[in-house]
Amino acid sequence: MQMDGLLPYLKEHQSEIIRKIWEGKYKPNPVRRIEIPKEEKGKARKLGIPTVVDRLIQQAVTQELTTLFEPQFSENSYGY
Repeated sequence: MQMDGLLPYLKEHQSEIIRKIWEGKYKPNPVRRIEIPKEEKGKARKLGIPTVVDRLIQQAVTQELTTLFEPQFSENSYGY
């Protein structure tokens, strides 16, 4: 799905996506795998690219969880 088609798609499928998330039935689409060549000859790094909708959902969940858990972390703690 291209970015210009995202908004109409989300408007049309909004209630279905939200319902599946709340019911725990949302299944992300398979990640698109590509290989990026490394500077070393013949070597490549694998990269996974989620769909735009899945990435949008991941970002929304991250923003919500960050507001809940960020205050609990110590100022001296670094999470990766």
